[in-house]
Amino acid sequence: MSEGARGGEGRRIEALLRRVSTLEAEAEIARRLAGFESPGGERERIYRFIESETANFPVRLLCSVTRVSSSAYYSWRSRGRTPSEGLIDEAVVANAIVDAWRHARRRYGAPRITAELRRAGWKLNEKRVARLMSELGIAGKSGRRKFCTTRRDPDATSAPDLVGRNFTAERPDALWLGDITYVPTDEGWVFVASVLDCCTRGLIGWSIADHMRAELCEDALAAAAATRNKKRFPGTIFHSDHGSQYTSSLFRECCKRMGITQSMGTVGESYDNAMAESLWSSLKRELVDDEHFTTREQARLAIFEWICWYNTERLSHGVRGLRRDVA
Repeated sequence: MSEGARGGEGRRIEALLRRVSTLEAEAEIARRLAGFESPGGERERIYRFIESETANFPVRLLCSVTRVSSSAYYSWRSRGRTPSEGLIDEAVVANAIVDAWRHARRRYGAPRITAELRRAGWKLNEKRVARLMSELGIAGKSGRRKFCTTRRDPDATSAPDLVGRNFTAERPDALWLGDITYVPTDEGWVFVASVLDCCTRGLIGWSIADHMRAELCEDALAAAAATRNKKRFPGTIFHSDHGSQYTSSLFRECCKRMGITQSMGTVGESYDNAMAESLWSSLKRELVDDEHFTTREQARLAIFEWICWYNTERLSHGVRGLRRDVA
């Protein structure tokens, strides 16, 4: 064999050996990649793997096996592995969610947090807010079990249902809704009567006492009149349940004196006064369930603070979304 032929054969062998070496290196890279673990997404894991193996294999070969471009890898390295724009955006939104949640006394869930942030100019959807709240480990106050507090007087005269579950009003003072709830303290129960304006969704009158007599509801009605700075309300409907306080002669005379027409839902049907009952459900869920009151005075102050917040800041569900309550 001539010297030229021997030289050509030698080059082919060297090429085959290099190819075998490359195949072995590729196989080893693939094996190591399969067992490599790193936080973050798949692309981040690959980049970190390449970085960890640059002392053992050429970057070009590592990129070829892992199916990423060398330029993309070097671009990742040049950023100093700083958080991506998407991650930074998530962090900013998460901070805004926490701020809104704390501002709402840790009471809002994802729907109201979303509405609050939208009102502040954020373009967010509820699913994203719910996901981030879950990841942050925060949540609004959940629903609670309801208890009946209505005590009906079977001998009392009832009023007809003038509302029919249509809790809408085109003007303030057209429809008022009344209800009673209770709050436990170490000194005994505290009872609260409300007057809710159906148009504004504002709590315009309330009374807090240590009893459930008719005077409790009469005082709440008087407070509503004081809020409106009027003595008579011709055309106003006051809707309630059939509790003995509302069917009492004392309360009926008070309504007559103020020009108010009484209305009552069906006996034992809570949906007939659902908006008023929802008010107290919110109070229990957002304040009472997580508090322990030693004295009635502590409870009174806490309830007063919640009512002020309810009337000025709280978001409530409205038609096609959320809207702000106003008195």
